[in-house]
Amino acid sequence: MTWKLAVIVATLATAATVSTQVLSTPKATPGEKGLTQVAGLKVGHFTLSERPTGCTVVLLDGAGAVGGISQRGAAPGTRETDLLDPLNMVERVNAILLTGGSAYGLDAAQGVVRYLEEHKTGYPIAGTVVPIVPAAVLMDLGFGGSSSIRPTADCGYRAATSATDGPVAEGNIGAGAGATVGKLLGSRDRAMKAGLGSASISLPGGLVVSAIAAVNAVGDVIDPSTGTVVAGVRTADGKTLADARMLLRSPLPSRNAPRPGGNTTLAIVATNARLTKSEINRVALMADDGLSRAVSPSHTTGDGDTVFSLATATWQGQADVTTIGALAADALSEAIVRAAVHATSSGGLPAARDLGTLPSRFK
Repeated sequence: MTWKLAVIVATLATAATVSTQVLSTPKATPGEKGLTQVAGLKVGHFTLSERPTGCTVVLLDGAGAVGGISQRGAAPGTRETDLLDPLNMVERVNAILLTGGSAYGLDAAQGVVRYLEEHKTGYPIAGTVVPIVPAAVLMDLGFGGSSSIRPTADCGYRAATSATDGPVAEGNIGAGAGATVGKLLGSRDRAMKAGLGSASISLPGGLVVSAIAAVNAVGDVIDPSTGTVVAGVRTADGKTLADARMLLRSPLPSRNAPRPGGNTTLAIVATNARLTKSEINRVALMADDGLSRAVSPSHTTGDGDTVFSLATATWQGQADVTTIGALAADALSEAIVRAAVHATSSGGLPAARDLGTLPSRFK
């Protein structure tokens, strides 16, 4: 072993030890529902039967919620995200859509708009309402079937129609139906199935912070509480995990770069606190750190990683942005782990449960 390799191995071992000592995993509380633990949110999914793809919509009660965004992936596909900038006028959003189908999937947002218009929900102007529906896509085209099969406006409408404030369904559903991880080598051949996950954290004083994520990453899913890989790129025999962190340090002349826009983790974090538009954007930025903890590497040239944030103002306690942002990062990292844990094999790819790599708390 050369001294350089020895230093790298020692550094990784130290980092894993520190992670185990310092980081704690958000614990489920009785009645935890995931994203909908924040009152005023409803989640609906629609999954196509023709191939694994679909969309997930989050609906907001009443006049909506103050929204923000952190968009750090290099290959995003989005709609109505500029208005989330604190410099721009519209403050509240009525729904957020996460969808498969790459740019084609943005059509699903129009179905959500139609549903909200029918229910007279939106920004009031000119004697009518204009529903505000930011959206983001992940690229799952061709996985498990023809790339011409992707979410449409009708899919978005049906997802909105099915929205409920009950526990969030997880796994191969909605925007996570065609999600895969571990594509650092440039293809899906040695990847694994992931999906959609959700988690929440509730404090005794009434503050709630929750998250939902559709995980379709170039990188591996990492459990931040242990530093171990849950799902990701597999070894050549397909039976074990290769660990993208080690592959990045290895000479692999045959490795292809991930395709731009071929991946992407999409997420929404929410809180019941009352926050301004600037504050909720700071929460999105802090929550994005949770994505980086649970996906390695993240925010690559091949990912369009996008994190939305919502503040419903249904809790009247004193809001501390630093606390909320830190909890949002923890909730998001747990949602990402759950997206891998609750996925099942599909399209010829195994899931974490097939390789026996589930974290002990899920066994």
